[in-house]
Amino acid sequence: MRSGASNDTNGVAGLTTLISAVVIVVTLSIARDVLIPITLAVLLSFVLAPLVHLLRRAWLGRVPAVLVAVLLALSVILGAGGLIGAEVANLSGDIPLYASTIQQKVEVVQGVTIGRLSSLVDRMASQIDRGYRPLPSVGAAAGGRAAPAVPGATPATKPMAVEVHQPAPSPTELAQRVLAPILSPLATTGIVVVVAIFILLRQEDLRDRLIRLLGTGDLHRTMMAMDEAGHRLSRYFLTLLALNTAFGCVIALGLTVIGVPNPVLWGLCTILMRFVPYIGSLLSAVLPVTLAAAVDPGRSMALWTAALFIVGEGLMGQVVEPMAYGSSTGLSPLSVVVAAIFWGWLWGPVGLILSMPLTLCLVIAGRHAGRLKFLDVLLGDGPALTPVESFYNCLLAGHLDEVQDDAERLLKACSLASYYDDVAVPGLRLAAVDLEREVLTDSQKLRIVDGVGELLDELSDHKDIDPLPPPAAAGPAGPFSDWTELPEHPAPTAAEPIAPEIFPPAWREASTVLCVAGRGPVDELASAMLVQLLGRQGLGARAVPHATASSKAFIAALDITGVRMICLTYVGIAGTSSHLRYTVRRIRARHPTAVILIGFWPTGLGGEDRMRTAVGADFYAVSLHEAVVTCMAQAGGAAESSRSRQGV
Repeated sequence: MRSGASNDTNGVAGLTTLISAVVIVVTLSIARDVLIPITLAVLLSFVLAPLVHLLRRAWLGRVPAVLVAVLLALSVILGAGGLIGAEVANLSGDIPLYASTIQQKVEVVQGVTIGRLSSLVDRMASQIDRGYRPLPSVGAAAGGRAAPAVPGATPATKPMAVEVHQPAPSPTELAQRVLAPILSPLATTGIVVVVAIFILLRQEDLRDRLIRLLGTGDLHRTMMAMDEAGHRLSRYFLTLLALNTAFGCVIALGLTVIGVPNPVLWGLCTILMRFVPYIGSLLSAVLPVTLAAAVDPGRSMALWTAALFIVGEGLMGQVVEPMAYGSSTGLSPLSVVVAAIFWGWLWGPVGLILSMPLTLCLVIAGRHAGRLKFLDVLLGDGPALTPVESFYNCLLAGHLDEVQDDAERLLKACSLASYYDDVAVPGLRLAAVDLEREVLTDSQKLRIVDGVGELLDELSDHKDIDPLPPPAAAGPAGPFSDWTELPEHPAPTAAEPIAPEIFPPAWREASTVLCVAGRGPVDELASAMLVQLLGRQGLGARAVPHATASSKAFIAALDITGVRMICLTYVGIAGTSSHLRYTVRRIRARHPTAVILIGFWPTGLGGEDRMRTAVGADFYAVSLHEAVVTCMAQAGGAAESSRSRQGV
């Protein structure tokens, strides 16, 4: 009954989400005339917010600072619009001449291509006609005389030409024709300016209201997220506007040098079109290249113009933008393309230009608002899975190359022990849970075992580095638990190798530390990791399966020659701890002088001191790193005791 109720609840929730999405899309489409100016005003407020803050620091009040900033922006917008209008009017007078030149070039191309095609068709027709002779016509069989005219027929009359004259437009109609194309942009600009002024004047109040909508459970965290989001958006929009303006100026200067008419117009168009992701620069290059082909009788001007856009966009996209934005803008390439298609379909050309800023707003909202987390997952450029989840997923799929690539990437910022403790062992814990649930197939089990074995072989010669801060400083699950991407750390340096000579010779033998795997299905893999880490520190170690200590008969047959320390490794305790207590007792009876360490990873016993006392081991470790340190401490203590005895 509970399962059925849960399925019904999930179905209702999914249907509600789908209906909500449809309602939102329909609302965005119907209310586009209202929402587009408001969206432009919000984006304009993000761009002007740093300028308002700067003016306020210059001892201006809030209202004067907002008015000055908005007036400056309005002056730039109107100036750019007037300049575009003047350039278009200047260009329109020369369009017939340019069209004639283009038509001549098109005719030349058509003459070459169609002429060759016609000659080819004629040759094929002549070859066909050689083997085919037409039958004589009926007229020829009758002696070649034409058919007589029909009596009473009248010759066809020529149609009369009709001309339609439109009446002269009245002053009202003339004013309507002239002002109609201008009033709509002016009205939109006025709405944008007024809304932007109110947003800048009531910025703190709007932020508080948005915080109230998102929830006040953690007020400090929500406020910090809002401030960070606003700062990042303002910085991004200013950077984007500055880069597009610089690129447009370069294009205008380059076109002036090449000799293309109206370079200022094409520079302004490039600034606007470059807001369209990926293809904006290419679209802005179509008209200048066409105009260059119309002006120049040859091809050099068009080729130079195309080269200017291609080289300029390549340098801007591959050199300048990574330096300005960092390694990434925060958006995945696929989400940028899909967002451009969606907003272009929804809001037309304006939506195409606004697609990237709007998508970035949604991603930032998803990163800071728990209810909108799915937006960051769908649209952001961060990995969808944590390193632990990715590790386990790749093992299940058999993608061992991806496992090794991720390991090499993460090992650039952490030690091998940290990688095992915070990625590999938690990944094995996920595998242990699925094995206990019996949801894995035999082939998947084999992939997990083979994959971890190959990973250990690949990392056997890995040059270790200085470790990260202890896992306790990063949380109970380790520093990788909440990572979706590799954090930034200073360049690590090679760790100083521990000289094996500091340990007594007996501890450097191959069987000094005996690692006994737990009875879990993946405990042997964790035991192999511990053996590898101990060997890298100069301690002799070997691993044995759990069956060797599962009964008195098996443990009696176990070779314990030279064993000084025994480590029991558990990825997770399945069931009660009674089996662990009996295992320790059997080991004590077989080897009374051995030091026994029990390792529980990735989760330890915590505050369960009663279980620690009941088990009766000498040491407990909650990580591979702690187990290695404990073993090294025992070996070092033995060395110190040996030196003390020699000194006595």
